[in-house]
Amino acid sequence: MPALRDVPNQETQFRQLQAKLRDCAASIDLFDQDDFDILVIPSFSIDQGQLGKIEGFLHYEERLLFSLIRLRNPHTRLIYVTAQPLSPTIIDYYLQLLPGIPFSHARSRLLLLSTYDASLKPLSQKILERPRLVERIRKALRPGKSYIVCFNSSPWEQQLSLRLGVPLLACSPDLLYWGSKSGSREIFANAGVPHPDGSPLMWDEDSLLQEAAQLWGRMPQLKRLVIKLNEGFSGEGNAVLDLREVRKYGLIGTEGERVKVLRDRLSHLSFAAEGETWEGFSQRIPELGAIVEAFIEGEEKRSPSFQGYITPDGQVASLSTHDQILGGADGQIYLGCRFPADQQYRLQIQQLGIKVGEILAAKGAMERYGVDFIVVRHPGESPEWDIQAIEINLRKGGTTHPFMALKLLTNGEYNPETGLFVGQQGQEKYYLASDNLQKAAYHGLLPNDLMDIIARHRLHFDSSTKTGTVFHLMGALSEFGKLGLTSIGNSFEEAEAFYQKVEDVLDSETSANYYTLPSSPPLPISWYGGDY
Repeated sequence: MPALRDVPNQETQFRQLQAKLRDCAASIDLFDQDDFDILVIPSFSIDQGQLGKIEGFLHYEERLLFSLIRLRNPHTRLIYVTAQPLSPTIIDYYLQLLPGIPFSHARSRLLLLSTYDASLKPLSQKILERPRLVERIRKALRPGKSYIVCFNSSPWEQQLSLRLGVPLLACSPDLLYWGSKSGSREIFANAGVPHPDGSPLMWDEDSLLQEAAQLWGRMPQLKRLVIKLNEGFSGEGNAVLDLREVRKYGLIGTEGERVKVLRDRLSHLSFAAEGETWEGFSQRIPELGAIVEAFIEGEEKRSPSFQGYITPDGQVASLSTHDQILGGADGQIYLGCRFPADQQYRLQIQQLGIKVGEILAAKGAMERYGVDFIVVRHPGESPEWDIQAIEINLRKGGTTHPFMALKLLTNGEYNPETGLFVGQQGQEKYYLASDNLQKAAYHGLLPNDLMDIIARHRLHFDSSTKTGTVFHLMGALSEFGKLGLTSIGNSFEEAEAFYQKVEDVLDSETSANYYTLPSSPPLPISWYGGDY
């Protein structure tokens, strides 16, 4: 990636650009103010080795299509850039969700651009490699009335901001360490937020195993360790080392003996990414660094998350809490979420999330951030949930777009005192969301086919009741049989029913032609079960 230190004045120029956003910081949500030009760059600027493991990763650029709903503000203009062109059917679907705005009026204020490049490179890099495209974007943006939003910031987004002379509403890449695994642990320690015992950042296998042996020595009853690459996405980059087969032969005495046992167990690691091996995983350690942590065990175990917002002038606000739905061999892959998190702990994780946000704000961070937790309790011991923070995400995440869809479609407000979201008519709102409704039978469904099914079975979001289902990742349906959706209801039960209806209808519509094909398990509606 480009490094600003190579050009002495560019870091200062970037900070001066971002400082212009403070003039607009009277609102918690700058993104919802009218009469701005918004450049949306849904770039997944993450490690390419991990990006390639995400099936249909290019279509995750559709996650930020909820931002089209900003065109409900009559003077807002929006430029949306993607690697590959978006289907007109998908764009029409989002514009039809706009309340009270003629379709043609909204469409005239939307400019869609594409790099026509399906490679693994970050989208922002692809844009920078096309100077004519950069110039077209620059000419379309009004000076002093424009800003950039992105999925996550990196030196690529920073360079694009400088090339365009437009501020980036996101964390400076200089702060991204605080969203890494090791940076998160440092923030948690400084904020007094409970988190698992573990190691500092290591850069080679020998040092990592030595830290793991010391951790095992501190916690001799430990059943599992988790090794994490310092930069990961959606649970990718994690490996679990099971100690239970070793422990049944008795405790291992010296640190050197423990290192030897751990090294012998590396061939038995369980990886979050399917098909991963220690050989491939360990090759990334010198490049990315890695930590080792105690794996949190528990008979009753959940994975809630907090989402906060830091304004350009440093104010911290609560946005939401969620219970995440996780899958994979050891329950570390993000599949979906439900809103809000359970009332037994949602205000507690919100309080801890605010503590984290205050430290991040003091370091100069801005825009959305998330904090993932693990909560456990042991039946018969204590009714209280033990809360442990796992990591910080200095970016938009899997819980961002469903919550923004809820907020924009219902015009309601999140109440931080209760952790609930209330619509304009005083009705509480709940939802179940997923990026991973994926089955082999869905292969071959085009966006137009999905629209036909939605219309025929009345699966659409109802603007009169502010309930129903909103779809995303529609571009991934034909090739990967993969779809995203957010089902909004006036209760958890109603949201679950909307979600289940969509799945039942899609199964019925595709069973005649694909009944012989295997399918992946459906998203579990009983999200509180299992060992996450």
